[in-house]
Amino acid sequence: MSTARNYLAREIYRSTLVVMLALMGLFSFFTLVDQLDAVNDRFPLSALFYIEALALPTRLYDLLPIGLLIGSIVALAGLAQRNELVILRVSGVGSIRLLGMLWAIAIPVMALAVVLSEFVTPVAEIRYSEANMVMRGKVQGGRLVSGYWFKEPTERGGSRVINVGKLLSSGEVADISIYELDANASLSFLRQAKRGTFEGGQMVLSGVTDTIVPEGAVGALTDGQRPTQALITVREDPEQRMQTSLTPGRIAAKIATPERMSLLALWDYIGYLQSNQLDADRQIVAVWRKLAYPFTLIVMLTIAAPISYMQTRAGGVGAKMFIGILVGTSFFMISQLTLNVGTLYRWPPIVTALLPSTIVFLLALGTVLLMERRRGPKEHRPTERQVEKSIA
Repeated sequence: MSTARNYLAREIYRSTLVVMLALMGLFSFFTLVDQLDAVNDRFPLSALFYIEALALPTRLYDLLPIGLLIGSIVALAGLAQRNELVILRVSGVGSIRLLGMLWAIAIPVMALAVVLSEFVTPVAEIRYSEANMVMRGKVQGGRLVSGYWFKEPTERGGSRVINVGKLLSSGEVADISIYELDANASLSFLRQAKRGTFEGGQMVLSGVTDTIVPEGAVGALTDGQRPTQALITVREDPEQRMQTSLTPGRIAAKIATPERMSLLALWDYIGYLQSNQLDADRQIVAVWRKLAYPFTLIVMLTIAAPISYMQTRAGGVGAKMFIGILVGTSFFMISQLTLNVGTLYRWPPIVTALLPSTIVFLLALGTVLLMERRRGPKEHRPTERQVEKSIA
């Protein structure tokens, strides 16, 4: 059966490669056409091509499940049209055994997806954001109008809120405001800096202005008496060092979409969020979705099996391709809808990540079993005339 499996693998890989090239080219073309209005003297056409080239790994990762589905349908439908699937069944390869062969064929594709997910896509996503920052003057990601916000505990039992106005392509940060609160959540001082860099668990701040609020300042404002000391003190320093749990990776995690981060970076960022009592549901769902991604590829091949077995007349391959595109697009839309609904209603992350894939997998597997049952035992014991007709 290894010969049959290798033959199936070649056909599926070849068809999937052609489909992926077509999908990548189509999506890249439409993106380029959509972004042509942004081309000017500051942002030339070469810069647009460079940014789109950086987006290719992410696009490949996103389109791989649908490309595998359509490529598998094309390959299996071609085999069915040439009666080669009938020959396989004559040789004793039933629907369930064929499905097992398809799952084995998915293993190299799953390995490719892991390499893309853990090594290629995270780096490309950071480079893509940096290129947007330098060439377009804007950053895509989790940015508010007021900048990027972070929170962490202090050594004195209070909390520190850090606002970063700008992220620079050199890995530095600029326009920094740090609000330090005491244990009673009262502001103790405000620190502002023009630039900041990270060195060994510290943030090195330059151009620093400290606005210090004494402990009795709030009481002096509320008792209606003339204060005996200054309510605030302003101090300027050319440079200061501050212990912080922030790292360049955690700041980059604020920019990147959680699904585009590596698992190690996601775990680190989730630990940071949870240690500071911040919401990490989206990141936890992203971890489960990344873990479920290889299973999604298995689901796509399981969907392809019953579609390729459908009996069609002339032009059947085109009809099966249309059905495959429709099923793949519907599956993608349902997955995104489940992600948004699950995040909104705070479903368990494992349910949000696995529910669509599990439902579709069970439906496709049930369809294969039903088709196998309808064929009956006679299908697996063909007559000599059926064999000759199939080979002819």
